[in-house]
Amino acid sequence: MRAPRSLQGRLGLWLGAALTVVWVAAASVTALIARGEIEEVFDAALQETAQRILPLAVVDILNREEAGISQRLAAIRVHDEFFTYIVRDDQGRILLQSHAADPRVFPAWDGIGFRQTATHRLYSDEAVQGSIRITVAEPLDHRASVARELQIGLGLPLLVVLPVALLAIVLAVRASLAPLRQFRDRLSARSARDLSPVASADLPTEIAPLADTMNGLLGRLEAAFEAERSFAANAAHELRTPLAGAIAQAQRLQAETRDADAKARAAEIEATLKRLTRLSERLLQLARAEGGRLRRDEAADLCPLARLLSDEMARAEGHGRVRLLLPETPVMSDLDPDAFAILFRNLVENALRHGAEGGSVEARLGPDGAFAVANDGPALSPAVLERLTNRFERASERSDGSGLGLAIVAAIAERIGSSLVLKSPRPGHAAGFEATIRLPIRAPSRA
Repeated sequence: MRAPRSLQGRLGLWLGAALTVVWVAAASVTALIARGEIEEVFDAALQETAQRILPLAVVDILNREEAGISQRLAAIRVHDEFFTYIVRDDQGRILLQSHAADPRVFPAWDGIGFRQTATHRLYSDEAVQGSIRITVAEPLDHRASVARELQIGLGLPLLVVLPVALLAIVLAVRASLAPLRQFRDRLSARSARDLSPVASADLPTEIAPLADTMNGLLGRLEAAFEAERSFAANAAHELRTPLAGAIAQAQRLQAETRDADAKARAAEIEATLKRLTRLSERLLQLARAEGGRLRRDEAADLCPLARLLSDEMARAEGHGRVRLLLPETPVMSDLDPDAFAILFRNLVENALRHGAEGGSVEARLGPDGAFAVANDGPALSPAVLERLTNRFERASERSDGSGLGLAIVAAIAERIGSSLVLKSPRPGHAAGFEATIRLPIRAPSRA
């Protein structure tokens, strides 16, 4: 039989098996000891019977008017006679016998003491200088039946007590491992980015060192990730000023030079520097999405912020390309406004960049907190959709994006307990792309 894989199953199985073996062994040894004691008790009873009957038989035989006659005692009432006896003289003639005695089971005189045949246990004694002899017999079946009743008496409780004991073992093991299950549940309930220590104060001393080791590993991973985020954020922040200066120099060169080739090369340099600036901004956003606080204590309406962001992007990307749909009721959320702005800008910019030429983008915020951005661009394959949230992953090699926009949105979604859902074609259309994220909402506080 294959052992269970769970610790609870293994402990229950082995403890139950050990208890069963110990209990059966104890019952067997007890039965053997009890059987020996029974043999001693019955032998004592056999001897006591002979010694009590013999004096009475001597008086009866010696007071008879006619010597040498045989007498069988009649039973006062019907009963099972386990002890039978015969009284004989030194010639072997039967002088007295119990009502159920069968002379055939009594062997010839062999002296005082115990002897045993195939069917009976016997005890013999004598009186009057050996002239009167008594032999008491007990069937071996009687002793065997008593031993069987004893064994049954010892075995029957096993059938009741043993299952109860096994159930108690299972419940005790389960209760003992409850802290371990709670530790497992606390660990499994965490998101992939939650590397804070897991509470382990209630764990058994045998398991606590493992939990401490794991918490130490989580701490080292958290420190490594924090160092990575800090490096990315600091590097991006430090690049902002030199990049801005380089862009200004490129723009000045375009304005001052009259050489067409030089002006074109300066424009290319400016465009490259702007792409690098956008990349550094995305790195800053990614570092904040992975390490910053994205939820606030108080909830606020997201609709005014969405209008502000939409107007800002409409001015930057061209009037009329961003179509904002908002509910009539406020959408109260504890999401940090900066985090919502990062979500909004990245999703809308991604939709504008990869949508149809000159096409519009629809940004929709529902009363349930569902925020969706869709365009009318070409449909994407499921394989492309699956990898779009990876860092530095673009829909095509010809795209000029950084490949971080959707990765940043996915990171924020994970941090707030949501998920980014990508669909292409967009629902209800033959083409297009739609990205949806469900934001946390709260009921507005009442004064």
